[in-house]
Amino acid sequence: MNDSSRTMRLAGVDLGTLTCRLLIADLSPDRRLIEVRSERRILRLGEGVDQTKRLSNAAMDRVLHCLREWRGMIDASHVDAAAAVATSAVRDAANRDEFFDRVKREAGFEVELISGEEEARRTLLGIRSGLPVGVTDVLALDIGGGSTEFILDRSGQNPVVRSVDIGVVRLCERLLHHDPPTDEEVRQAREWVARETKAAVAEMGNYHTATFVGTAGTITSLAAMAQKLPTYEPARIHNYTLKLDTIRELEQTLLSRKKVDRVGLPGLEKGREEVIAAGSIIIRTVMEAQGMTAVLVSDLGLREGLLIELAKRTR
Repeated sequence: MNDSSRTMRLAGVDLGTLTCRLLIADLSPDRRLIEVRSERRILRLGEGVDQTKRLSNAAMDRVLHCLREWRGMIDASHVDAAAAVATSAVRDAANRDEFFDRVKREAGFEVELISGEEEARRTLLGIRSGLPVGVTDVLALDIGGGSTEFILDRSGQNPVVRSVDIGVVRLCERLLHHDPPTDEEVRQAREWVARETKAAVAEMGNYHTATFVGTAGTITSLAAMAQKLPTYEPARIHNYTLKLDTIRELEQTLLSRKKVDRVGLPGLEKGREEVIAAGSIIIRTVMEAQGMTAVLVSDLGLREGLLIELAKRTR
């Protein structure tokens, strides 16, 4: 039996600026991912990196503690292959080699540092694996902790990718210093996001005919909040249509409260109380700048794309 005709068990780890994610899944011969185990933890690896250009010892320790635990889960799952990637915060950190050495020594992972463009390409693989029937051309938006990627993918053409250095953690640390943010801070944030968005999509051609799809924690959290879900339900979040009017209402709710008063809002993941306000500013401003009235929510993204790419390399 050759490799392409059997199910492979794969593990992928995404070390994001805000959230670290683990996915262990079986990839069937027909290229479907069947989840075995999924974990995500808000560990803020990128805390302070925008200012210091260094990963703090406390942030590295938090992530290492988690990775040692995940290494045990992966080993117990008897995977065929595993991969780990790092994104924006680690790209910006002068001491990333020290972090990689520690990860290899203490948790047994070789970490691949990927560019914003490569992050977008693999995110697109993940998104494409779960789109509704009939969706062909896509303009995807991936709002991360340190960066945001725009990906225009049309059938028969190479994807066009733009990565901008605005993410929820970076926006909080750079501009949103009060709790809740002041009107002036919000105004400056909107200006920055609108300017970068317009520059990013300026040379993308006519993206308005593509389906607008959003992935990652900000957009999935807002979809959960829009439905007032008491617990995170991927099946109700994936392929949910989130309207701009709903995002505006949620943004108003978030910006009118302090962090402590956002705790326990239905659908809001614990640990995301600070950055969700920044995320709502980003998605609202991006949509208004592009004249979009709704976004199709994808619960799939970089983790899934990482496994699809890993399967290709392994085979």
